[in-house]
Amino acid sequence: DVDCISDGETSVVGAIMEHIEQAGIHSGDSACVIPSFSLSDSIKNEISRAAKELARELDVKGLMNIQFAVKDDQLYVIEVNPRASRTVPFVSKSTGVSLAKLAAKVMLGHKLSDMGYTETIIPEHYTVKEAVFPWIRFPGIDTVLGPEMKSTGEVMGIDPDWGMAYAKSQSSAFNPLPTGGNVFLSVSDRDKDRAVPIARDLVELGFEIHSTGGTHARLTDEGISCHRLFKVQEQARPNVLDMLKNGEIQFVINTPSTHESRADEVTIRSTAIAQKTSYTTNLAAAEACVKAIRSLKEKELTVKSIQEYHD
Repeated sequence: DVDCISDGETSVVGAIMEHIEQAGIHSGDSACVIPSFSLSDSIKNEISRAAKELARELDVKGLMNIQFAVKDDQLYVIEVNPRASRTVPFVSKSTGVSLAKLAAKVMLGHKLSDMGYTETIIPEHYTVKEAVFPWIRFPGIDTVLGPEMKSTGEVMGIDPDWGMAYAKSQSSAFNPLPTGGNVFLSVSDRDKDRAVPIARDLVELGFEIHSTGGTHARLTDEGISCHRLFKVQEQARPNVLDMLKNGEIQFVINTPSTHESRADEVTIRSTAIAQKTSYTTNLAAAEACVKAIRSLKEKELTVKSIQEYHD
């Protein structure tokens, strides 16, 4: 996600926002980070070049938002919107530059060079925008994200450490991350390879893993300590619903799998919401959560005003 400003002669990238979730999830529902935490310098340079060329070709005078996708070091344009985006306030708070004010002046004929804004500002801290969802008001709803926007608000976490910034964003979005206890980990077959290092990191951080069937078998084969639970459809005890209702699960990682398992998964995810248990439904976010939990265990959570970050 890129917000750009142009006066017809000079174009400046306000910020490159790297999404946590992968392409296919609505940008309004995705957590995103400034500055980018994993993109290579070459890709970031290509993104900036493409954004400026698009602004010039579209003769933009004001703000523009572009959504890109990166796969195998190849850059793709998803959409270009020659207008302000909901991310402009987030970018402005992250970088200390009021893009809306600059854009208003540009549309009145002022030049960016005369206002002293000609280069992208890369902050020395991390800011994480996270979506806020109304799940608690809709019992039984499936919390899996997709191309349809479901969030009703946004929060921002800010810290010099990227893991701590993400932890703050989760706490603000009513999904505070635990620093110990039990994790229920159940993922689809396509996610099992990627779930192995996540499980290994969680065990290293002191958590106990609980899982069902195929996930349990895979983790056990990898030498990861894991407790097996019955699936809900097996109608045997104990299962994850019992543990959730008893407050024995502190974190749920559950990605959607087959149609046959869908009813069970919806019940698990909605029960986690009802019990106010931290959860995630995709592995990109799970990886970010692991980094955040590590930061919470190793560092002290501190609070500063936005103005202090930009002084």
